[in-house]
Amino acid sequence: QVQTVESGGGLVQAGDSLILSCSISGRTASSSAVGWFRQYPGAEREFVASIRGSSGRTRYADFVKGRFTISRDNAKNMVYLQMNSLKLEDTAVYYCAIGFRGDSFSYPTSLASYDYWGQGTQVTVSS
Repeated sequence: QVQTVESGGGLVQAGDSLILSCSISGRTASSSAVGWFRQYPGAEREFVASIRGSSGRTRYADFVKGRFTISRDNAKNMVYLQMNSLKLEDTAVYYCAIGFRGDSFSYPTSLASYDYWGQGTQVTVSS
């Protein structure tokens, strides 16, 4: 059974930092594509960042470039999202997803590329 479990969300002030963690079981993160997505109430889920395969190739949405960093701990089978300089508009539920099909590696920004999703963790940024 493949599972992803997010943790680390919370309430922070604008400008603060937060680290989200994604614990993966049932599949090796280093042989998969793992993505972070976020969702506002009433909106579609959107891509934030991804890390793929043994090379650890990363991809970021334009709106987080320079502020967020995705990383992976192969020994712990964990993926992290370091979020710096948080803005009010970063408030959302953040989801960790994993995929291991060809499309997962070729189209890491697409929701359809991922097969398993966590329950999400709420990040709230206040002024």
